[in-house]
Amino acid sequence: MASRIPTSTSVTESAVIAAPFSSVWHLMNLHSFPAFWTALYKSEPVHGISPDADMVKWTFKDGTELDIKLEAHSAIDHYITYSVISAKPQLSYSSVVSTIRLFPITSGGHEGQTFVQWSGYFSSDADAGVIEDAKFKRREALADLGSAVKRLGIYEIKE
Repeated sequence: MASRIPTSTSVTESAVIAAPFSSVWHLMNLHSFPAFWTALYKSEPVHGISPDADMVKWTFKDGTELDIKLEAHSAIDHYITYSVISAKPQLSYSSVVSTIRLFPITSGGHEGQTFVQWSGYFSSDADAGVIEDAKFKRREALADLGSAVKRLGIYEIKE
């Protein structure tokens, strides 16, 4: 019997985005992710699940489809939390809940920019490969976010 290698079931990646906080926060909407995350082809609303559920279907350029449910959104504390409800193809683990938090940088060399932290908490059946993959996907998405604010012309950092 093969033994499983113990691994953390969480991942957190972060980046400083060279854009004002309000510009980056504006993109933190499940429907807006394709505007910055280049791996995503589209985001469309999912209807008929529940009148109270805010859900979207993310279709990635590789054909993967994820039904995503907004779990929490705070315009006061500046975070969104979402979970994957279903996936095609099926995921190798039971669940994941992700949170993206934004913080305005108010002093120092990055004053006027935005600190973004993106974490994911996976069910205990996620293996090391899943966690490693999540780490790199978050890093790529954060790099895409930095590039997108420049491409979309929504930044203005005074040097």
